[in-house]
Amino acid sequence: MENLMVVIFSLCFLFLFCFLYKLYDQRRDKCCYILHWECQKPSDDRKIDTKFSGDIIARNKNLSFMEYKFLLRAIVNSGIGEETYSPRNIIAGRESSPVLEDGVLEMEEFYTDTLDKLFQKTGVSPQEIDVLVLNVSSFSPVPSLTSRIINRYKMRNDIKSFNLTGMGCSASLVSVNLVENIFKSLKNAFAIVVASESIAPNWYVGNDKSMILSNCLFRSGGCSILLTNKRDFEKGAKLKLNCLVRTHLGSSDEAHSCCMQKEDDQGRLGFYLGKNLPKTGTRAFTKNVAQLALKVLPLKELVRYIVLKYAGKVTNLNLKIGIDHFCLHPGGPAVIEEVRKSLGLVEYDVEPSRMTLHRFGNTSASSLWYVLGYMEAKKRLKKGDKVWMISLGSGFKCNSCVWEVVRDLEDGNVWDDVIASYPPKTTANPYMEQYGWIYQENIELPIENKQNN
Repeated sequence: MENLMVVIFSLCFLFLFCFLYKLYDQRRDKCCYILHWECQKPSDDRKIDTKFSGDIIARNKNLSFMEYKFLLRAIVNSGIGEETYSPRNIIAGRESSPVLEDGVLEMEEFYTDTLDKLFQKTGVSPQEIDVLVLNVSSFSPVPSLTSRIINRYKMRNDIKSFNLTGMGCSASLVSVNLVENIFKSLKNAFAIVVASESIAPNWYVGNDKSMILSNCLFRSGGCSILLTNKRDFEKGAKLKLNCLVRTHLGSSDEAHSCCMQKEDDQGRLGFYLGKNLPKTGTRAFTKNVAQLALKVLPLKELVRYIVLKYAGKVTNLNLKIGIDHFCLHPGGPAVIEEVRKSLGLVEYDVEPSRMTLHRFGNTSASSLWYVLGYMEAKKRLKKGDKVWMISLGSGFKCNSCVWEVVRDLEDGNVWDDVIASYPPKTTANPYMEQYGWIYQENIELPIENKQNN
């Protein structure tokens, strides 16, 4: 009888072990890893320096002198440097009369550059890709951009492709979330996320102050990301997705309308940024942080917060306990500063976002990956580190996720040729030096704009 009990106990233990191992094994198949990502660095002939920025504004004949000064002041305070990039039609002075080919050319230059490098550096061929997700908010040609990529690289006819539009600056994490969910039912797969924004056909040439601001911040750029759930690539991956949280305030009329594409009173298409945008962004961010904290913070910190909150003592969640690096969307200096204050971060934490805004501008959904590239180029990302990505976008949405660094990262990327000079040792603002006169009163009107008064 005693021997029988030993046998039964052993079988039960073996059954439990096999069951738990199977659950663990299945979870491994559903993991989401990043093997590599490539950000675009457009050619030097597409750079916008200080003088050219002023020239672009000056040739908008719809601006009054006060609106002209308003735009120059916005650029002076934008945090953007002299080496950001623009579409070719704007370089050529055709921003007021774009054609379909302008948008197509901008996208083709972006995705061929990043995808060619992605395939070359990883050794993964286009025919091995199982899932393709692209997000470009404001440009949707027919055939779709995903179809153009599939045709160019002759990808398989059973590839699962998704072409996302209208998702705004937080779209790349929407794409990652889509891939993550597909990986739960598709084993041993490769997926590519392609993220960018179309500037060429969307440059605003009117004089509505709530719409001309977008011209000061948004610049050309993009990123392609290779993800997998293949076990063979587990140790060679760069990052592993730990959790992803999406917050959407679209049911609120105020939030829904604070950031949107629309026409002004004269029928000129542009991108509207409402005065309530900061307030809406704070609401979305606060709700997102509350959800994410439950997934990333140690139990001890959560208990401490709950006890102090219940006792009526003012306290904030110390997110730095569970996070090593903060990858913030470089939407503008005000956005970066607001998040810095909200989370109690120091300048070191937000340096990658500020420097990305300075070097590349706001490239919309791809901006986060330039920020991550800065951290990699600075050799900050060490094995086991946790990276929190935070993105805000129209809708209104706040999407964030936490990546775990799988191995020490020091691979070359788009920052290589300039990283030694960042952060800049001088605080000189070339825009202030060129356009500081806008802060003076009774200034003579520039020749280009005299006809507007």
